[in-house]
Parts: sequence; structure tokens; C-alpha cells
Amino acid sequence: MIEIGAIPIFVAVAESGGFAAAARRLGITKSAVSKRIGTLEAHLGTQLFHRSTRSISLTEAGEIYLTHAIQALGSAQEAEDAVAAVQGQPVGHLKISAPMSFGRLHIAPLLTDFLAAYPDITMDLTMDDRVIDLVDAGLDMAIRAGTLPDSALIARRLAPIHSVLVASPKYISRMGAPQHPEDLLAHNCLHYAYSRDPMEWVFQGPHGEVRTRTKGTLRVNNSETLCTALLDGLGIGRLPTFVAGSHVAAGRLIRVLPEYAMSEQALYAVFPERRHMPMKVRAFVDFLAERIGRDRPFWDVEAGLGG
Repeated sequence: MIEIGAIPIFVAVAESGGFAAAARRLGITKSAVSKRIGTLEAHLGTQLFHRSTRSISLTEAGEIYLTHAIQALGSAQEAEDAVAAVQGQPVGHLKISAPMSFGRLHIAPLLTDFLAAYPDITMDLTMDDRVIDLVDAGLDMAIRAGTLPDSALIARRLAPIHSVLVASPKYISRMGAPQHPEDLLAHNCLHYAYSRDPMEWVFQGPHGEVRTRTKGTLRVNNSETLCTALLDGLGIGRLPTFVAGSHVAAGRLIRVLPEYAMSEQALYAVFPERRHMPMKVRAFVDFLAERIGRDRPFWDVEAGLGG
């Protein structure tokens, strides 16, 4: 019997570079991966991997088998899409990664409606602020913000991302509001750790670009935690409007230096390169884009940005 079920496991091991990494990607045990590869090699009558205590690598036979195995997986995906097209509804298992704050605030609230609209789709959602390799993790797509590095990934722009400086009314009442970016030197500035340069804030003002080195008592790698500190009156911080918008609208946070704009970035959906985008992926991307608003997302409306 052809070991069809072993093909995705073999590809995962080859692409991940090890049994343990493949097991994490597939959500199964390392021993199950090892056993399935052993069975496949016995069936083929040849060794597919060179094994050592530190690493594995493909044999010549493994290289040949990998080429055809990847083609087989692509054909299986196309077969799934063809069935979906006949049925008129997307089907299949969808694996997505999203940044922690954006995922919790703006993807999690949509899941019930999306899965109700597409009952033949099941989903795994991983929320992590680190950039995850889509191929190694076996993901169908990821949501990413900011500047995308050069890669073989396909990207679709979903919405603009604006950042604003904010502080609580309590902090402004105690410390006063800065009138120029240079005034920030006298304030406790809170920083997002994953920014390219967390301590330097760049503005476009009435007379051009202004760069200010800031300092403060807190640097954190999660925007919602940063927002909590700002709401508690700890200092002034830069937040994306998808986090700050509702708090600005409710008056819990006040925009600081509103006449000085911070650089615009973008929110993207990214996918591994393939000939056709699966219907299940297209369905989710279209659903997300429709709900958040492509040109002027609702969180910008809440923060008072745009016309």
C-alpha cells in the first residue's frame, strides 16, 4: 500500500530540519514522526535521511522523493479547492498566526461569525508577537504589521496602521501636556520593545521631520500591557490606533502632540507562495478586510484620524 499519509510528515521533517521541529509543526509526538518516517523508508526500501546525534539531512533518494512529495501535497490542496468550488463553499482546516494584541482585540471577536458563515472550515489560531516561519510552522497564512522583509511570501495589504502618542488624563493633569517633541525629554516615555528603535520617536510636524530620543521607566513587548500602564497614568507612550482607538474615543486616553504625525505602516495578510490561493484562505482574508474597513479602519475612526 502507498504510504500517502506519511507524505506530509516527511515534508515537514525535510522542511523543518528535524523530527522534533516537525512534531511541533504537526501537533504530534516526536516518536510518532520517527515511527512514520521509519515505516515510509521500509516501504520504499531506502533511507531518506542521514541521521546524526545533532542533525539530519536528506539522502539523494530523499531529495528526489521530496520533489515529488511537495508536488503531491500541492495536488492534494488543489483537489480540496476543486471540491470546495463544486460545493460553492470553502472547506478544510485553516491554520493562522496573528500578533497577540491584534489577534485578541480584532480577530478573536470575529471567529464566531466567521465559523458560523463557513461551517465546513475548522481553524487553528496562534497568537504570537514573534515572526513565525509559515512553512516551518505549517501555516496557511499570517497577519503581520509594519514593513515586511523580502521573502518568498505573498502579501496582501489589508489596512493602514497609524500610531499615536497618548497618555491618561491623570498623567496630563499631573505632568502637563508637551507642546513640542523636544518637551518629551521631561516626561516618562513608555516603549514597545519590538519597535525597530524603541527609544527614538519620529514625527512629521508643521516644519518637517523631527526625531526625538526618549527615556522612561518601562519597556514591554506587548501593546496591551503598554496600554494598561498608560491608562494607569504611568507616562506617555506610542500605541497603534487598533489598540488605542476605543480608549481615545471614551476619553480614557488623550492624544499627545496631535499635530505631529507618526509614520504610517500597514497591516498585511501573508501566505506561502503557491499557484492558487485556497478558498478557505481567501474567505477569511475577505471576511477580515470587510469587517475592519480597508481604507479607513474603524479603530482610526474611533481615534479621530482620517476624514
